[in-house]
Amino acid sequence: MTDLKFLRKELKLKSDPRRAKLLQGFFKTGPGEYGEGDIFLGITVPEVRKTATKFNELKFSDVKKLLGSKIHEERLTALLILVHNFNIGNEAERNKIFKFYLANTKNINNWDLVDLSAHKIVGEHILDRSRNILYKLARSKKLWEKRISIISTFAFIRDNELKDSLKISEILLNDDHDLIHKAVGWVLREVGKKSLATEEKFLKKHYKKMPRTMLRYAIEKFPEKKRKAYLKGNI
Repeated sequence: MTDLKFLRKELKLKSDPRRAKLLQGFFKTGPGEYGEGDIFLGITVPEVRKTATKFNELKFSDVKKLLGSKIHEERLTALLILVHNFNIGNEAERNKIFKFYLANTKNINNWDLVDLSAHKIVGEHILDRSRNILYKLARSKKLWEKRISIISTFAFIRDNELKDSLKISEILLNDDHDLIHKAVGWVLREVGKKSLATEEKFLKKHYKKMPRTMLRYAIEKFPEKKRKAYLKGNI
C-alpha cells in the first residue's frame, strides 16, 4: 500500500458521520451555496494536523492528488503538508510550492482552507518580493482568490507592514460576499492591534459605506462607547 493510500485510510478511520453532517451545513455545501458539493469526513482540524504531520514526507505528486480530492479533509491535509514543507524548504522548494499553490486556487475552495494556508505560503513568500500577485487576486471574480489576497497580508501585519493590507481592503470594500466582509474586517482589526491610529484613519474615511459585517469585525475590540459611535455613524 502506498503512503497516499495509508494516509487516506487513516483519515477514513478518523471519520465521524454525525460530525460530517454538521460540517456539511456549517460550511454551506448545499446547491447554490459557497461550498456547494464539498464532501466532509467529519474530522477535527487537530486530528487532520496529526495526519498531515505523520505524512509530511508524502511525494509532491501525491500531495497534488490530495489537493484535487473532492473530500475537504484530504484537501486540508494537502495544504498543511505544503505549509510544513514550505517552512522547512530551501528557496527552490519554497518557490515550487508557491507557484503550485497559485496554480491550484480552484481547490483551495473554502474559508478554512484559505485561512490556514494563504499567509503561510503566499504571504511569507512575497515578504521581500513584488506583491502584485495579491492585487491581481483581489480583483479576481473568484471568491477564494479574493479571500487569499487579503488573508495573505497577515504575514505583513506580523512584521508591522500595514500598507498592503489597507490597499487590498480598499479594493474589496464594496465586495458583495459576506466571507470577504468578514476577512477584511478581521484584517483591519489586526492592523489596529499594531497601530490603532492607522486603523482609525482608514475607518474614518470608509466606515459609513463599509458593509455592516466588515465594520463590526473591524471595531470588535474597541471600547463599547466608540464601537456604538461607529455603528451609529457618529464619528
